[in-house]
Amino acid sequence: MSLYNYISVIGGLAFFLFGMTILSSGLRKIAGDRLENVLQKMTDHPLKGLIFGAMITIAMQSSSALTVMLVGLVNSGIMTLAQTVGIIMGSNIGTTLTAWILSLSGVKTDNVLLLMLKPEYFAPVLALVGVVFIMGGKEQKRKNLGYVLVGFAILMHGMEMMSDSLSPLAEMPEFTSILTAFKNPLLGVLIGMAFTGIIQSSAASVGVLQALSITGHISYGVAIPIIMGQNIGTCVTALISSVGVSKNAKRVSVIHVSFNVIGTMIGLIVYLICERVVQLSALDEIITPFAIAGFHSVFNVVTTLVLLPFTKQLVYLAEHLIKEDDTETAFLDKRLLISPAIAATECRKKTGIVMRKASEGVLKAMHLLEIYDKTSRDEIRELENNVDDMVEACNQFLIQLSAGEVSKKESVMIANMLHVLGDMERISDYSLNLSAATKKINRDGFDNKSEVSSLLSPINKELEKILKLTVNAYENSDTRIARDIIEKADELVQRIKKIKKLDLKSLRNGDGSAESSVYISDYLSVCRRIAEHSQNIAESLI
Repeated sequence: MSLYNYISVIGGLAFFLFGMTILSSGLRKIAGDRLENVLQKMTDHPLKGLIFGAMITIAMQSSSALTVMLVGLVNSGIMTLAQTVGIIMGSNIGTTLTAWILSLSGVKTDNVLLLMLKPEYFAPVLALVGVVFIMGGKEQKRKNLGYVLVGFAILMHGMEMMSDSLSPLAEMPEFTSILTAFKNPLLGVLIGMAFTGIIQSSAASVGVLQALSITGHISYGVAIPIIMGQNIGTCVTALISSVGVSKNAKRVSVIHVSFNVIGTMIGLIVYLICERVVQLSALDEIITPFAIAGFHSVFNVVTTLVLLPFTKQLVYLAEHLIKEDDTETAFLDKRLLISPAIAATECRKKTGIVMRKASEGVLKAMHLLEIYDKTSRDEIRELENNVDDMVEACNQFLIQLSAGEVSKKESVMIANMLHVLGDMERISDYSLNLSAATKKINRDGFDNKSEVSSLLSPINKELEKILKLTVNAYENSDTRIARDIIEKADELVQRIKKIKKLDLKSLRNGDGSAESSVYISDYLSVCRRIAEHSQNIAESLI
């Protein structure tokens, strides 16, 4: 092989990985809403998770990316550890699709229709269609489809470059002697594991093996252990992603590694029996790209079927290896950014929690008007600090999300959330103002406490209704309740204005207390602001 051939192999691999990235990104955007719906339907049943895992991996074209996302979902407390087992198993099956597509390059025929199945024939056409969609498409979905087509064409071009550059190896005796060393199955597993771990893509690793098989010097005995090792190597990405997460999230990576290691051990035992005991002659036959894709699928399907009944044991093994009981979860895990649709949806759920906490602080502050105690004041301050932290986390997450490639729908969601988070934070801030106001009303020496409380209690009841409706409307995206909130908030604001006017008139006539008037005005002004911010949140839903 010349220097040019080596450079072409490296360039082909670069094209392959770049094409895979574009293809995967486009597929994730197209399947974004579907991914969200699939995750919402997750149950503890491993078989259902297996089917969903295969579907998601086909949509994302990356089992590693899916596992990283699972680590993020578990770390955020969105999914349980048990729910991930079936999905991980399914991802190993879904990731074999790429190898089947790549195997079409080995089709040899003079039939024009069959020739069109070869990627090198139809990939340029797909690239042209993809570019037209990207440059001329007005809808984002069409542009995303264009990126999928272009990504696939680049991927196939990279595969063709590698195949053409590696073809001279067929004439090199040195290459044959190197392959003799790979006949040691343990070495084959290690090579497959190391190479896949370095490039962090089992699809690319299998693609390189398929390109090498075109030389006609790769036997079943050489290829099979390498394929088994590739399954372990693909776990590297998940292991890296588990750094700095909760113990429970680390267990997701442990399950992924355990599943592939146990599967490979079982496969190696069967392989050694076939090689040493049965002395299967087929292991010395030359393997084709199509056969590599076939074994890759069969091995992963059989491994899944064997280990599927032992999902509880895999969870137990992960919990045994990661013994510390750590229930701490991240409020929003950045690993979710892999899928913008899921990231936006989960952030939307977290903003619902922010609204609930902000409302809880205000309700506690209003109840101080009836029964005042210092402990409740401390709880209100703690709640307010908690809301501030959550709002900051949401804002930072949304800023990072908006910096990536998001759809128009997700962009609208992000803008909406950034807007309402400001209203929610202000509502929480006002809980401290209410707390301070009630402290003045309940202080020693203030004689008109009962009179002021009786005047403000009806306002508290109306505001409490509005806040509870706002929480309900926002969490359920209920526009009907949102319209009701706007109407009730308007009525409360008008009522507050009327009370303040009457109080001012009474003060001018010399019938009221100046001290009471100040306390009433302060308290009512805060209530009005809370009602108006609740109204803003309701309007965002409409």
